Amino acid sequence: MASRVAHTSLAQGTSRVLAAEPLPTIAPPPSSWPRVRAGARLAVADVTEWFGETSGGIRTYLLEKGRYVATRPWLRQALVVPGAEDAVEHDQGVTVYRLRGPRIPRQHPYRFMLATRSLRNIIAHERPHIIEVGSPFLTPWLMRRVGAELGIPVVAFYHTNLPRLVTSGGAATASIVRRATAHVLSRYVRALHAPAPLTIASSRFALADLARAGVERVACLPLGVDLERFRPRDDVERHEARRRHGLPLDAPLAGFVGRFATEKAIDVLLDGWSRVAARTGLRLVLVGAGPIEEALRRHPYAAHVHFVPFERDRERLAALLSALDLYLAPGPVETFGLSALEALSSGTPVLSTDQGGVAEFVTASGAGATYETGNAHAMADAAIALARQDLAALGRVGRAYAEREHAWERVFDRLFALYAEVARVG
Repeated sequence: MASRVAHTSLAQGTSRVLAAEPLPTIAPPPSSWPRVRAGARLAVADVTEWFGETSGGIRTYLLEKGRYVATRPWLRQALVVPGAEDAVEHDQGVTVYRLRGPRIPRQHPYRFMLATRSLRNIIAHERPHIIEVGSPFLTPWLMRRVGAELGIPVVAFYHTNLPRLVTSGGAATASIVRRATAHVLSRYVRALHAPAPLTIASSRFALADLARAGVERVACLPLGVDLERFRPRDDVERHEARRRHGLPLDAPLAGFVGRFATEKAIDVLLDGWSRVAARTGLRLVLVGAGPIEEALRRHPYAAHVHFVPFERDRERLAALLSALDLYLAPGPVETFGLSALEALSSGTPVLSTDQGGVAEFVTASGAGATYETGNAHAMADAAIALARQDLAALGRVGRAYAEREHAWERVFDRLFALYAEVARVG
């Protein structure tokens, strides 16, 4: 099968097709196939199935890692992700491989990576010093085998709290079934991660779940935010962002941005928002796409909700987050919750459920509040109390916290130091 060989600028977000050649992974790649920065002192291969055109935090993390690598000539990154077709792109120390794969049922826009020979050949060609795996299905097992064969350590990033994800919401309604399913999946998590030299998690919440599963070699690395893009905006920019998305110009807005999926617990917002709106005037905004969108639109309160399609343009997304008066993070299984941090960085305070990664930095920053998970009445009470505070002042507190604790450069400085330690690269 032929593929596209494209040149992509990670900083500009543009792509230009240069030539068409066979993807070098269908057969053993020829020695003439380009490998950017072949002499890099530290090279990482990132492999994950959690990467789609409308996905959020994991995609952002990996692309931001590419931007970090691009400005440091001694580093190299190979990013291997699924796609609608085979493709490979090169730029400034970063190579992105896309392998055609079928969609994961009920997990749009994600796809499986089933091209096992192609995956093995990519790693053999790139010869990274370390492999990071960021999804929990077939890929980790394959990368463990490939890593052992080629003498490359394989670390894991625990982006997905699989036991909580699968047993959340309607996945298992009976408590006995939920507990049994969680137990089986915890054993799977242990089998998946215990042999790894290191498993990285982005919150203490995720670390605690790993500890309960019996995973011992762990490190906590909270994620970062693009402080230049996600920044407070003036009234003109906020007004324009609202106008662009068809939102009210003169009413306070509270919004969720992300994937419309059961584990996000968006229904809790809909169940309780009539009280919030009656007491505060806050209008509810839901921005995104996903498998439960139709169900959300059938909710009795949906007629009062402003639904906004997924925003692909990161600059427009940043302006939209700043245009909100309050950000909502109802999902209790988030291992971190990057969009909520982006809201804080944009000067927007956050209301979060009291479980999951978001609650940690909401509490640490003092720029928001939390409520009892799954309790629509508690959510409404917390939103009403928060709306009575000076939200703009809370937004300034959140921005200062993001600047102090979550610059991407700081995150990746520490991450690559962990890589060097595991790979024993000086």
